[in-house]
Amino acid sequence: MNGKTPVVDSHQHFWDPGRFDYFWMQGDAIKPIQRTFGPGDLAPLLRENGVDATVLVQALMSVDETRWFMETAAATPFVAGVVGWVDLLAPDVADVIAELRARPDGRTLVGVRHMVQDEPDPEWLSQPQVKRGLRALADAGLAYDLLLKPPQIAAATRLCAEMPDVRFVVDHIAKPPIASGEIASWRDAMAPFAGMPHVSCKLSGMITEADWKTWSPEDLKPFVQQTMEWFGEDRVMFGSDWPVCLLAGGYGQVVSALEQALGPVSDEARAKIWGGNAIRFYGLAVAG
Repeated sequence: MNGKTPVVDSHQHFWDPGRFDYFWMQGDAIKPIQRTFGPGDLAPLLRENGVDATVLVQALMSVDETRWFMETAAATPFVAGVVGWVDLLAPDVADVIAELRARPDGRTLVGVRHMVQDEPDPEWLSQPQVKRGLRALADAGLAYDLLLKPPQIAAATRLCAEMPDVRFVVDHIAKPPIASGEIASWRDAMAPFAGMPHVSCKLSGMITEADWKTWSPEDLKPFVQQTMEWFGEDRVMFGSDWPVCLLAGGYGQVVSALEQALGPVSDEARAKIWGGNAIRFYGLAVAG
C-alpha cells in the first residue's frame, strides 16, 4: 500500500455471544459469524495484509460493550481507538461520556455510533434529543459514525447540514444496493454530502451489499468512484468491516477489491485513503 503513513483499518468489530446477546445475530445466513471473534483472530490477518492499526466499532447498543471494548483496546497494541455507544437520547448523555473518558482507558474512546439502520423511523436522526446528544459528543472531542441505509440518508444529510461543528463519518457508503447495481436513488440521496467538509465516508462494508457468492470488484467500482467524486481523497478511509465481511469474502479479498475499485491513485492519495485520513479524523496515535 505505502511504506510511510501507517495503514489503518477504520472499521472492524469484535464480539462474544457468551458475554452479550446480539439481537441481530440470527438466522442461518450469518452462521459463519455466529461465534466469538477477538484480537487473536484478527492479528494474523493484519500482518498478512500490511495493516498497522484498527478502529474497533460497536456491535451492540450497550455501554457495557463500550467499556469492554475500551479495556480490550488498552490491552491490544493494534487497536488505536474505539467507536462505542452511548444513548444520545438520554438526559445524562454528557455525564455518561464524561465517565467513560475519565476511565484509565478513556483515551481509547474516539467516537460513538448508534445503529440508526435498525430504527423503524427513518427520521430517527431528526429528533431534538439526538442533536443535544451530538453536541455533548462534540464538546467531548468525539466523532460520530453514521450507520445508515438509503431510507435514512435524507435525515442524515439534513442533520449534518445543521451541525457543521460535529465530525461525522458515513459508514459503509450508506449501504447502497450494490447487488442490483441500482445506483441512481442512492446517488441522488448522498449528493448533498459533497458540500459538507465536516463529513467523511468509509469505503467499507461493500462486499456484503453485493451478491455474496458472485460479486467482483467491478460491482463495487461505480459506487466507489462516485463516493470519491463526492468526498475526494481527503474525506474517505479504508475499512474492512471484519468479521462481517466473512459472509462474502476474506480480509485479503476486501483489501484487493478496494484497490481495484479505486483504480490508479497517487502515492499521496493512497497514504490518505489507507491510513492518514482515519488517523486525522479520529485523532489516533499510530506509529508506522
